[in-house]
Amino acid sequence: MPAHNPENYRGLTYPYGRQINPEPGVPERIADGVWWVRFRMPMSLDHINLWLLEDDDGWTVVDTCLNLPEARDTWQRLFDGFMAGKPVVRVICTHMHPDHVGLAGWIVEQHGCELWMSREEFLMCRALVADTGREAPAVALDFYRRAGYTEDNLAQYSKRFGFFGKAVYTLPDSFRRLVDRQTLTIGGRYWQVIVGSGHSPEHACLYCPELKLMIAGDQVLPRISPNVSVFPTEPEGDPLKDWLRSGARIRETLPDDLLVLPSHEAPFYGLHVRLSQLLEGHNRDLDRLYDFLEQPRRAVDCFPALFNREIDGQSLGLATGETLAHLNCLLYRRRARRTRDSDGVHWYEQIPHTVGDGE
Repeated sequence: MPAHNPENYRGLTYPYGRQINPEPGVPERIADGVWWVRFRMPMSLDHINLWLLEDDDGWTVVDTCLNLPEARDTWQRLFDGFMAGKPVVRVICTHMHPDHVGLAGWIVEQHGCELWMSREEFLMCRALVADTGREAPAVALDFYRRAGYTEDNLAQYSKRFGFFGKAVYTLPDSFRRLVDRQTLTIGGRYWQVIVGSGHSPEHACLYCPELKLMIAGDQVLPRISPNVSVFPTEPEGDPLKDWLRSGARIRETLPDDLLVLPSHEAPFYGLHVRLSQLLEGHNRDLDRLYDFLEQPRRAVDCFPALFNREIDGQSLGLATGETLAHLNCLLYRRRARRTRDSDGVHWYEQIPHTVGDGE
């Protein structure tokens, strides 16, 4: 049962409190056979919520934290203590980002179990890990140069290139594929895979009708908007369209009375309200960006239209990716056009009096 008084804020109900700060590595019971464990991370997003599901002959682990010595130590204490020496029988990763998949290979190796992921997430993760130790490719530098990066910005990007793989323990050479609407039996209960897209290619959420809860990963977060970005690997992608469609579909598919278990911040009730807030927020951002493009702008010039904060070097990459996702969406809706100047930099401007397609 919740250990804190429920808190209501902006249409959501937080049964454990909105700003709960649980002790790292100490499991909290969420429902019968479902345990919440928070791990710390040394970054601006300083934690991740992981989930332990009691299975018939061991444990199913959902997400794993970054590949860090401190995280491995925390897992080992759980294996030896709370998890009572019972093995991990399955590792499920909602998606490929290092805070979710970082220690998946290590746990699989420790327990001789299988990794379960969607195919696109597994293959994309392996592709990005393969960049470790490489120099930043020319296509990536051109991508950010077109967005308006200075030579100093490009040098900083090159210095950080390959970090993804450093945060991920070697993945196993095989996996079990998760697909949309697939059903799993965990601890004698029926769970259904609900796939979303936009934040990552094929993000797998887990829905348990009996327990009325949803492990949401990063697809639905209560206080921040899941990052939706365009990257050099797919410069002409339209992930925002994918996220908007996924959000609308999840809202239509799942009931509203679920306890949502997000990867960051606190569990909450109000799935439909939160999805509506996020969908409406992105559409407002698109309209604001459209107005901002009354004059031609580079991607880096568009930050004030989307962000209410100063974009520093640490946040530049994500801000650029998110901005390009909105710009590409406007391009595909024929609300904006793009030209390239003699230096190879892209400039965007609105197409006046064009009605969007309503997605």
